[in-house]
Amino acid sequence: MSTHERLAALSEAGVSIWLDDLSRERLTSGNLAELISDWNVVGVTTNPTIFAAALKDSASYNTQVNELAGRGADVAASIREITVSDVQQACDVFSGTWEATQGIDGRVSLEVDPSLARDTEATVAQALDLWKAVDRPNLLVKIPATEAGLPAITRALAEGVSVNVTLIFSVERYRAVMDAFLAGLEQAEKNGQELSRIASVASFFVSRVDTEIDKRLDGIGTDEAKALKGRAGVANSRLAYAAYEEVFGSDRWAALEAKGARRQRPLWASTGVKNPEYPDTLYVTELVVPNVVNTMPEKTLRAFADHGEVEGDKVTGTAAEAQQVFDDLERVGIDLTDVFLTLENEGVDKFEKSWSELQESVQEQLDAAK
Repeated sequence: MSTHERLAALSEAGVSIWLDDLSRERLTSGNLAELISDWNVVGVTTNPTIFAAALKDSASYNTQVNELAGRGADVAASIREITVSDVQQACDVFSGTWEATQGIDGRVSLEVDPSLARDTEATVAQALDLWKAVDRPNLLVKIPATEAGLPAITRALAEGVSVNVTLIFSVERYRAVMDAFLAGLEQAEKNGQELSRIASVASFFVSRVDTEIDKRLDGIGTDEAKALKGRAGVANSRLAYAAYEEVFGSDRWAALEAKGARRQRPLWASTGVKNPEYPDTLYVTELVVPNVVNTMPEKTLRAFADHGEVEGDKVTGTAAEAQQVFDDLERVGIDLTDVFLTLENEGVDKFEKSWSELQESVQEQLDAAK
């Protein structure tokens, strides 16, 4: 099977392939356009870590940084202009995909400042601001699924903003995210918004769950505990999909769908395999199911194109088996509530650290340009 055939098979199975990376270089070199035309990529996600890496390692921002320095722009204004510019260009590159899929794919995500993750009002304000600044219908504004983020998700959707909900780790929190989504659409309809124009995905993180739980299983150290390594991430995602089917099979959803609303699709995030002992396509192959997004680092995309296999729907009907994995984890001593709280806090902290690195990098470049 050829590279293209493997990726085409994944797309035909109902998985939208999005790239988990964006840089000015990808845009100007034609690399992103090539991934769309030859590698079945139909969307892209960004986060503070991705932008920090892009700005640190590329000279392609020099002209814009020099221009910003020349007019005395501060760090915050510079980051905003640089990231908005990249995302606008990416939205334009994906405009054909967006049109061909009637707005389902061709999406580009841009995250609110992660330091606002515990501040509902500031998150709402920035989400609305970014939506206006980018001014592209295929944008998704990323809002974290923290407790403060949940009402912000509802309020942004109510104003017609399309949202990528990020940093979801537990099924319990995912249910709260879907409730926030439905409430947002109900309010949007009251506000006179056209529901069919509002898109959303819910980014459910996969590999980080295994990384945290595997570490704890190693700490427990029994044969029974070690036998459960590498199973939690996939099981957690399969339980999430069962929750998705339940919520989007409800009367509450049917009423919104009748008014033109579109489903909030599950998005498998953090699908690069961290443990070299596991297959490098694990979180793609084992999570094939219709109507989902898998956002992959390029390394994972190329690995799947080279040797990945589509073995049919690996998710529907697996909830009981997945629940057994979680029952077994609790039985050997894993505190799942603590696992998910730890992952959320670490997720916010990591993005805050990357945001600080991004600020430092831009400040250095501004200083050098003066």
